[in-house]
Amino acid sequence: MVVLDILNFLDRMAPLKTAEEFDNVGLLVGDRETEIKNVVVTLDLTKEVLEEAKEKKAELIITHHPIIFKPLKNILKNSLIYDILESSISVISVHTNLDRAEKGVSFFLAKELGLKDVRILNGSMEYGRIGEISDFLTSEEFIKYVSKKLNVFVRATKSTKKIRSVAVVSGSGYFALDAAILEKADALVTGESKHDVFLKAKENDFCFVDASHFKTEALFCSPLCDILNKA
Repeated sequence: MVVLDILNFLDRMAPLKTAEEFDNVGLLVGDRETEIKNVVVTLDLTKEVLEEAKEKKAELIITHHPIIFKPLKNILKNSLIYDILESSISVISVHTNLDRAEKGVSFFLAKELGLKDVRILNGSMEYGRIGEISDFLTSEEFIKYVSKKLNVFVRATKSTKKIRSVAVVSGSGYFALDAAILEKADALVTGESKHDVFLKAKENDFCFVDASHFKTEALFCSPLCDILNKA
């Protein structure tokens, strides 16, 4: 198997052409014909992750956040890009295309929270998912449930309504608040939200849970590894 085989598989799963125009996805560093035996999957490619990939003798790293996002003016010794090039490890990034994929990051988040009958959240540009938890919970119980499931401190607004229908958007998905309310969701779980969004949720007696950008996205690593292993 070579890098191109993995790239083609990911393209079928989360078509590269569906990424936002501002995004940078696909093979960002490396050689399409490099033989692959070991792959590391990560949210962000840091120097620590690169060292781990070297230790595991990985020939490919798959990231969610692109390592090259803006035009580079130089690549200097001891910089991350320089070290990647020197390592001869290839890097594929799947970002907004994986966010929008049928079984992408928000789908994995929904499953991590135990949602059933998961489907696309209308009005979320395919970024959001909506489903139901098994039992009705108070907003206080639901907030604690999310915190425990994702192992994270959350910021949230409480609601007088019972929670059953839940919308989720991985990463920074506060923009989907209106869509969640219109779809009659009882709560929205996302990350990296603005102060005014909490105020709007409170005004609408809506349970809005900010579980952080990292915790709502990093969970994609394990299921993607499982998918790759099965394929």
